[in-house]
Order: sequence, then structure tokens, then C-alpha cells
Amino acid sequence: MLAMSNSLRAQIEDQPLDSIQEKLIIMEGDSLFQASIALDEVFLFGRLEFDSYEDKLRYYILKRKTLKVYPYAKMASERLVNLTDSLELIKSRRKQKRYTRKVQKYIEEEFSEELKKLTRTEGQILVKLIYRQTGNTAFDLVRELRSGWRAFWYNTTAKMFKISLKEEFNPETVHEDYLIEDILQRAFAERTLQRQESVLDYDYASLTNKWNQQQKQKK
Repeated sequence: MLAMSNSLRAQIEDQPLDSIQEKLIIMEGDSLFQASIALDEVFLFGRLEFDSYEDKLRYYILKRKTLKVYPYAKMASERLVNLTDSLELIKSRRKQKRYTRKVQKYIEEEFSEELKKLTRTEGQILVKLIYRQTGNTAFDLVRELRSGWRAFWYNTTAKMFKISLKEEFNPETVHEDYLIEDILQRAFAERTLQRQESVLDYDYASLTNKWNQQQKQKK
């Protein structure tokens, strides 16, 4: 039996493996063959070019504001998903209300003071990113009273800055929204921000080609 095991091992070791199409995985003594290697999606970013110093300045101001508010949009999406999932498991109406009040209190205690420090434009970018992450406008979230959103928004952001809660995120048609998406994708690649995919249906590479072509046509 020992001789047979050595012979079998030698046969396996003598077989050449293509490093790309086939790899040998050793897991607790077992040999498994995998036909392909899973790779993360990679974007190749072009060099940033600007028509003027003013355009460059606007981009970097937009970048600073986007990086600042994105974590709040990400948090809002996660809290909304968790709330919805949890409420589906709670049958009692009274317990549902009690749970939503707890979520509201947590959000207000953790984030209200920080949100009050945002500028009007930062608040508007946040509303756009809320739409990017949830597929709902902040107005819709307020109207549906999910997780105390009425108190959350009117006590902190909307009342302070008089921003539009109906603002959506449209990188296909609004150039500033595309720039926000470009800023996010570069930050994700650099690991400056933790990636959270948008619920909206668009392709960043296609958007980049579209806006680059439009910019070239203007020149």
C-alpha cells in the first residue's frame, strides 16, 4: 500500500500545471483541481485631465465633499436593509414601533451632531448618495417613515440646509453625478473607502467612455 501511495503521489507531482488555466489546491491533505482562477474586478483609470484650473479646482472640492459624506450614505443603506429585514421577523406592531424607535435613537445619537456640521452642498451630495445606495430618495424614505427618517432628516439635514430631499443620482445624464461616481470608484480601488455597490443599474466603464466622448466633441 505504501508503494502504491508513493507511485500515485509521484504521478500527480510529475503532471505539469498551467499556472493560469488550472491550479492545484491543497486542502487538509486533499488535492482539488480548479479550472479557473477567480479574480477581482479591476478598473483601469485614465489620467485626470481638466480644461481649466477652475474645472480642476471644482473636481477636487467635489472629491473632498464626496469622500466626507459617503460613509454616512453607506451607513444609511446598511441601517435601512437591517431594519427592513428585522421588521419582517417581528410580527407585533407594538414591537415593530419599539424597534424603529431604538434604531432612530441610535442614528441620532451617533450621527446627528456630525451631520449638522455638513455644508449645504455636502448635504445635497449626501442625498444623492443615499439614492445611489438605496434606490430611494430621502423624500421617499421620510414619507414612508422608515426607521424614524422624518425626525432624522428634518432635525439634522434638510431643515438645516434647505436641500432638496427629492434629488436623485443620475451619472448617465448629470455630469457632476458621473464625477461623483468616478471619485468613488477611484477611492474604492485605492481602498480609501470601503466599497459598497450601488443598487442602480449602470456600468461605470460605459459611463466613462460616454462622458469622455462628449468632452472630446466639445473641443
